[in-house]
Amino acid sequence: MDIFAKCPVFTDAKEAIAAGFYPYFIPMEGNEGTEAIFQGRRLIMCGSNNYLGLTMDPRVREAAEAAIRKYGTSCTGSRFLNGTLEMHEQLEREIAVFVGKEAALVFSTGMQTNLGTISAVVGRGDFVILDKEDHASIVDGARLCWGETRRFKHNDMQDFERVLAAVPEDKGKLVVVDGLYSMEGDLAPLPEIVPICKKYGARLMVDDAHGIGVLGKGRGTAAHFGMTKDVDLIMSTFSKSFASLGGFIAGDEPVIHYIKHHARALMFSASIPPANAAAALAALHIMRDEPEHTARLNAIADKMRAGYRSLGFNIGNSTTPIIPILIGDDLQTIFTWKALFEEGVFVNPVLSPGVSPGRQMLRTSYMASHTDAQMDRVLEVFGKVGKNMGLI
Repeated sequence: MDIFAKCPVFTDAKEAIAAGFYPYFIPMEGNEGTEAIFQGRRLIMCGSNNYLGLTMDPRVREAAEAAIRKYGTSCTGSRFLNGTLEMHEQLEREIAVFVGKEAALVFSTGMQTNLGTISAVVGRGDFVILDKEDHASIVDGARLCWGETRRFKHNDMQDFERVLAAVPEDKGKLVVVDGLYSMEGDLAPLPEIVPICKKYGARLMVDDAHGIGVLGKGRGTAAHFGMTKDVDLIMSTFSKSFASLGGFIAGDEPVIHYIKHHARALMFSASIPPANAAAALAALHIMRDEPEHTARLNAIADKMRAGYRSLGFNIGNSTTPIIPILIGDDLQTIFTWKALFEEGVFVNPVLSPGVSPGRQMLRTSYMASHTDAQMDRVLEVFGKVGKNMGLI
């Protein structure tokens, strides 16, 4: 059998494209932070992870441009060999201080951070325990490791303890959860997770890709709950609040040193380019020194959650700037996305199996740089489309 035989029979995406209802890989002509340009039309961007709006901040852009002028466009090698700059290590030191850990290690992407960290730490005979709503990069990191994977129902502490209690006492155990869950905008209940981890001798890693810059005065979910010392490893990306590309893992120095010398995703990938490192460093300084951006972001999130609820939309358990509009049907989700798009509002449709059946949604997310007028317009459009679609 030809291994490519499966390819020509996959026609779902082509059929959606032909029908004009394909919501993915949309080629934008421009992106100005809170607005995107598609075929000459401006759309209010409510689908980006640019939470603090720093991709267009002149200080971040200038830092990236200056790094290119000084270092060129690439380090052309891995961190392990010729690809480490002094700036990479400066970024690691400052991140560690910012999130309250002894050391940090910068990877080239957030995906690689989880792949490299989990596969390095969880060895043969060890166990990795995951929330069933964990990000795909965490799941794939668990697949790459030599240990065994166990999963528990999302944020269900009774099921979590049941799963953890079943792991042999003499085995190494790493629990990995998202801090802020990227689809429904809810938080991992760290005050409940931490005592259970300690009870069973498990280490805890929090993926805070969406939490850094958003929670805990920008320092993330652990800081939000006052539990930074209780979380063993904090992971995040640069592709969201940091307005760049890359990722990091932070924790105790011996653990980070071990990961640095065992994570294949780090050792066999080219290092983060100078421009991206410089942009992340500049964004970090803004995040640290200007907490008003995080405050503004959360004020906008409060406004939008209240607005959607008053219109009659189901936004689930969101308490953050990630606000789902739960619809529960693939076709209705796509039709609603298209209607919003035509009205000038960009959101992300999330379908099964990307989410559990019955949880199909429009994922909306917000930036500190959104204006009140833009948010009022978004709510106006959602009200109009929601009524036309029979959602409210």
